[in-house]
Amino acid sequence: MTPRRRFLVSALALLASNGSAARQSPGKTGRIGLLLPNTPEIVARNPRIAAFLQALRDLGWTEGQNLVIERRFAEGKLERLAELAAELARQKVDVIVTAAAPSALAAKSATSTIPIVMLDPGDPVGLELVASLARPGGNLTGVTSIAPELAAKRLALLKEAVPAITRVAIVANAFIPPAEIAMQELQATARVLGLHIEQVAIRGARGFEQAFAEISRLRSDGLIVFPDPLTFSSQATITAFALRARIASLYGAMEFVEAGGLMSYGPSYPEMFRRGARYVDRILKGAKPADLPIEQPTRFELALNLRTAAEQGVRFPPPILARADRLIE
Repeated sequence: MTPRRRFLVSALALLASNGSAARQSPGKTGRIGLLLPNTPEIVARNPRIAAFLQALRDLGWTEGQNLVIERRFAEGKLERLAELAAELARQKVDVIVTAAAPSALAAKSATSTIPIVMLDPGDPVGLELVASLARPGGNLTGVTSIAPELAAKRLALLKEAVPAITRVAIVANAFIPPAEIAMQELQATARVLGLHIEQVAIRGARGFEQAFAEISRLRSDGLIVFPDPLTFSSQATITAFALRARIASLYGAMEFVEAGGLMSYGPSYPEMFRRGARYVDRILKGAKPADLPIEQPTRFELALNLRTAAEQGVRFPPPILARADRLIE
């Protein structure tokens, strides 16, 4: 081997080793607690959690090597979250990661010292989880799905896609009502668009039939569903009702459209959870949650289910089709 070739091989090896070292986490084992509201089966097929775990691996944290993950599942029984959060606090994990608002609230009640990274906590300021997005203070930080004018944009998209609608039901979990600012945006936009909106609450897993009866009583021809653990785990039930009742429906997450919903508009949840992994990485390396501003989404996705549209007799206008990020046929 010539001296020049030896030099090139050595240089390439050095670059490779430096790149590998840059991806490695510090010489410690991180311990995180994952507090989830749903069942292991739902979580296993959830692309958001898969994206979060892959992002941790990309950052150098590999479960079974330098990372221990304590998983706790409420299995749809939100009243169990307080007990599970307290259990993680007793385990003295390095950071607790929560998905959705009920998990974040339970974690905050369980500890004021262990860092908490919230993934999709709804309105963290309105729920009094943090003082502000820019300066959260305390031991909580993370990534929220709430963004300015998001609720208004959803209502405007539904009206643009199905101009004939006049009465829209806003459906959400009774225990996680839409943020006040979201309802204010919806009311203001409804007046401009000439729509009448009514909020319909779902009271637990057994409350869907009552909510559906209320929607029918209101003669709603449009439906907007806020995503949360209850509605997310009942996608098939909600989308089947909307199809059966021939109600034009828009959801806050693409998974609803994959389950048969008409359309969705919302942040890229897998990307949001990937961003959450960066918060975990920084905290495991010594950063304090109080110093990490809470991120709001900047990327939003519009998904349309063409098969459902055909069954409901909906013809999407060309501008809506052109803006769609995903078409399901």
